[in-house]
Amino acid sequence: MAWFKKEKTPKQPQTDRRLKMPEGPWVKCEACKEMIYKKEVLRNANVCPKCNYHFRIDARQRLRMVVDDGAYEPFDTDISPEDALGFRDSKSYASRLTNYQKRSGLKDAFISCTAAIGGRPIVIGVMEYGFMGGSMGSVVGEKVTRCAERALTDGVPLIIVACSGGARMQEGALSLMQMAKISAALARLAEAGLPYISILTDPTTGGVTASFAMLGDLNLAEPRALIGFAGPRVIELTIRQILPEGFQRSEFLLEHGMLDMVVERTQMRGILAACLDFMMPGEGRTELADPSPDAEPPGAAH
Repeated sequence: MAWFKKEKTPKQPQTDRRLKMPEGPWVKCEACKEMIYKKEVLRNANVCPKCNYHFRIDARQRLRMVVDDGAYEPFDTDISPEDALGFRDSKSYASRLTNYQKRSGLKDAFISCTAAIGGRPIVIGVMEYGFMGGSMGSVVGEKVTRCAERALTDGVPLIIVACSGGARMQEGALSLMQMAKISAALARLAEAGLPYISILTDPTTGGVTASFAMLGDLNLAEPRALIGFAGPRVIELTIRQILPEGFQRSEFLLEHGMLDMVVERTQMRGILAACLDFMMPGEGRTELADPSPDAEPPGAAH
């Protein structure tokens, strides 16, 4: 029987062990393989105290850690994706969306909100990797664009936290169109002289890297984050060469001029406050009790 007539057994979906810590008092670090007391990791903002490995965290956790007092106000929460192409692989795109919406409590892989950092009002958007790998479809693209437009209307800085596998294949060209749309909105923000800070976390790849994730006035990243367009295995197979050690990791990109800073998660809020003060001195800032880098991130122990 020809290979194309054989019935293929569908592959079992792989789970992401780093996205959520297993239940129980101990957790195994993916980098150093040490067994660590879970509460110790939580107190350290979900960072391994042994080797500084940054576990992946969900969008809500990240927001609580990075904004003042862990307080934020979401907007555009009612926008839902549609299966415009009637896409189907092992299951329909519509059913995948329903499943992820139930599991995450979100309409799509992005949370947009207003908040404050260092006492300064901002618009901030965070990608949710737990929703279809943080892939960018038409809704994610629309929400990022609206974040830029909201920042422009309010006259405040924009911060976007990227964590994504890239453009969403189930939406085809509709997802790729978002790259140009978002870039145009960011260009208008730049013309108005309003800062845009991009934070890249593990992983940030594909069309997200090729558009808004690398367009910040400042491009920051967490340690050891995988950042690139094509994955390292694809590149090796294409060019038939072994890639350098640490290729496409934050530190490699910083060394080669693709990033401005690599920032520890526990220091991110303080660094952002300092950057915003430098970029918009004396504009729109209110007093905050302790925006220092050494302050414990709100929500780190929850």
